[in-house]
Amino acid sequence: MTKPHIHATHPALIARLKRADGHLRAVIGMIEEGKPCLEIAQQLQAVEKAVVNAKRALIHDHMDHCLDADHSPADRDELKAIARYL
Repeated sequence: MTKPHIHATHPALIARLKRADGHLRAVIGMIEEGKPCLEIAQQLQAVEKAVVNAKRALIHDHMDHCLDADHSPADRDELKAIARYL
């Protein structure tokens, strides 16, 4: 079994994603209730921005804390791989 990969910033990231999840559920409710499309689109934009910001924070945290300062070939490859998600 592998050791869990946990950073000090993960609890805040989890809280951010849980808020986005709650917001997304509210948007689903808006659609089910027949709310105007403009209102739904605005709320979906907010959800999307929250998820993008969470992803960016996770990637930056990984780059700051998981990659070695000596820039080994493995770390360069990992940086290239994760940077694709920015």
